Amino acid sequence: MSRAIFKSTSVVGLTTLLSRVTGLLRDMVYSQAFGAGTLMDAFLVAFKIPNFLRRLFAEGAFSQSFVPVISEYKVRRAPEEVRELVGGVAGTLGGLLTLVTAVGVVAAPLIILVFAPGFTQQDDKYELAVSMLRWTFPYLFFVSLTALFSGVLNSYGRFAVPAFTQVIMNLVMILFAVGIASQTARPGVTLAIGVFVSGVLQLAFQLPFVARLGLLARPRWQPAAEGVRRIGKLMVPGIVGSSMAQVSLLLDTLIASFLVTGSIAWLYYADRLMEFALGVFSIALATVILPGLSRHHAEGSTERFSATLDWALRLVMLLVTPAAVALLAFAGPITATIFGYGEFSDRDVRMTQYGLMAYSWGLLGFSLVKVLAPGYFARQDTRTPVRVGLIALGANMSLNVAVVLPAKYLGFPVPHVLLATSTCVSAAVNTVLLWRGLRREGVYRPGPGWWPLLARIFVASAVMAVVLWWSSGELGSWLQAKPLERALRLALSVLAGAGVYFAVLFAAGLRPAHLRTAPPAVRADGGRSEADGPQP
Repeated sequence: MSRAIFKSTSVVGLTTLLSRVTGLLRDMVYSQAFGAGTLMDAFLVAFKIPNFLRRLFAEGAFSQSFVPVISEYKVRRAPEEVRELVGGVAGTLGGLLTLVTAVGVVAAPLIILVFAPGFTQQDDKYELAVSMLRWTFPYLFFVSLTALFSGVLNSYGRFAVPAFTQVIMNLVMILFAVGIASQTARPGVTLAIGVFVSGVLQLAFQLPFVARLGLLARPRWQPAAEGVRRIGKLMVPGIVGSSMAQVSLLLDTLIASFLVTGSIAWLYYADRLMEFALGVFSIALATVILPGLSRHHAEGSTERFSATLDWALRLVMLLVTPAAVALLAFAGPITATIFGYGEFSDRDVRMTQYGLMAYSWGLLGFSLVKVLAPGYFARQDTRTPVRVGLIALGANMSLNVAVVLPAKYLGFPVPHVLLATSTCVSAAVNTVLLWRGLRREGVYRPGPGWWPLLARIFVASAVMAVVLWWSSGELGSWLQAKPLERALRLALSVLAGAGVYFAVLFAAGLRPAHLRTAPPAVRADGGRSEADGPQP
């Protein structure tokens, strides 16, 4: 089992790494071509709104409701019933998305007013954001159907294609930003058109692979069908509970619209660096374990369910903790190397650095939520994450109202840092409550060796932090260096930090065997199945 999970996670991780690298290149193009001014603030708001809904309809509640149901159908039903389920879900979801998209395009002025009310203080920024949103909103339709077919492919072990799909968007946006937008009279609107085009191409890319599985059925409006109804029932509460991080980020955007121009862009660029680390491993791991957890639950294998979850949590702690420490200790050099060129000023670099430092410690919380949440969704329990998510959201809103807004009017020089901090507090609350719930229900039972593992990670991360702090030097030296010099210096520092981290872990006695905690698979005759290999 662990070999299959490890192989799948590696495939998704590598493909997701490609996606994140191209995404980082896209953001570098944005920063150099457009900086962090009015155009980027307006574009980021216009893109965040459908992107937020994408997380709900696509990566969030829908995927976490659809995958367990189609996994159950795959195990217990005939192939034709699986095909009918896909057609019914595609037709029903597509119909609803058509209505939502039409409303979004027509009501664009009101939506911008709700999500970025501070834009009304500058008429040009408000009108630009409205024009952009009318092009970006239809992206929701295409990318949500793309997520449907991604769920189908993931359930059948085809992880690489869905993971690669995001690369298409990044390449399209790079093309529009470099080759088209800069040559037009309205570059912001041209960027928004690029979002629309990327959505169409992502959906078209996946259709042939679904057809090869024999599951590309004609879409039908079937809201009353048994499988479609179950998915919808799971989605309704999950829409709130599965995307609290995105709701928190939108609240950050709303408040940031009242702050100085550039605040939204600074937070965006800082968040993108944090999301890069999040997506390379945590999202890939969560994507891979959800079908497995769903299968263990359908088969009634509680021990395998708990062991798979425990194995995933150990890997998150082992790999995400040093990433979070590195983002904190090396925030300035990372920001200067990736974004500090062209229209992106030294002030933009420093402000983004502060935002990244504030986001850094939240990386661990966001990553753990990505792994803990499937422990509920795989059992088709969406109510508990809703309750937990609402509590976390309440904590975020309370901090924003009680701390961030007063700090802005009291003259605090970097209020956007407080926005990032409150989002991280929300993620921490979400993590603790999800973990406690799984423990109380007896679904998750930690395996032996957790405390020694955490102690080794803490020591290794502390040593690595010292090495990175020593090698970072003054931010001014990075800003004055040439791009190639920055890149080489950053690469050497990262390699040195990673080498020190794993060397200390090894010296402290950590071995791969310490991450294998699952019980052996049992054959029908009661013997151990060697085909399964070592367990996670």
